[in-house]
Amino acid sequence: MSTTPEPDAALAGAVERARAAARVEAGDEVGAHVGVRPENDAAVTHLFDADKPGYRGWHWAVTVADAGPGTEVTVSEVVLVPGPDALVAPAWVPWQQRVQAGDLGVGDLLPTAPDDPRLVPAYLQSDDEAVEEVAHEAGLGRVRVMSRPARLEAATRWQGGEYGPRSDMARSAPEHCGTCGFYLPVAGALRAAFGVCGNEIAPADGHVVHVQYGCGAHSELRIEQGSPVLVADLIYDDSLLDVERASAE
Repeated sequence: MSTTPEPDAALAGAVERARAAARVEAGDEVGAHVGVRPENDAAVTHLFDADKPGYRGWHWAVTVADAGPGTEVTVSEVVLVPGPDALVAPAWVPWQQRVQAGDLGVGDLLPTAPDDPRLVPAYLQSDDEAVEEVAHEAGLGRVRVMSRPARLEAATRWQGGEYGPRSDMARSAPEHCGTCGFYLPVAGALRAAFGVCGNEIAPADGHVVHVQYGCGAHSELRIEQGSPVLVADLIYDDSLLDVERASAE
């Protein structure tokens, strides 16, 4: 187990030597001395507050070293470093990982990485019948196809999405897509659970829908077609005839 070495007394006491070096770099932006950090047996780093606009919580770090017996303390480097309470930029995330669904616009290009885990070579059996039908030989058909984990991930995403069985539209629908004449099942391993809506009136037209999704435009929906205008029931009142007969008598 490694331990932090005790700072050399001469190096730890060289605060003003370190401050002077920091002022050469930063001028009047050097604040109070806030600590000393041993680097090894022959070097320590002095920390000073950075009185620099926009750098609250940052420190000027001045590393001083002992060149040997009979020599003066020397300055190795002066750098500006963030302290524990400093405001720093978030960790860098490559742009490929920042792109989200819907970010791709007209004319944008988003190449797929050669080692993308969602894709496998098409000449390997993918356990997808739709692929295996055209992938008997190497190089036949598409270069790469979706791997099984990628297909399962897509299925989970679609099932929990806007056109899945738990959406508000599906829960209020009278029937499911699986019994609708406009439902076009997809090919391959996802055929049992997903298809594409082909009803131009439906909200999911052209979208992948779950077999248990549904809407009010189901092909087999039947409702009683009545008059759009309310018509009062005809009531025959013969009380007036009795009045007229009584008057005649």
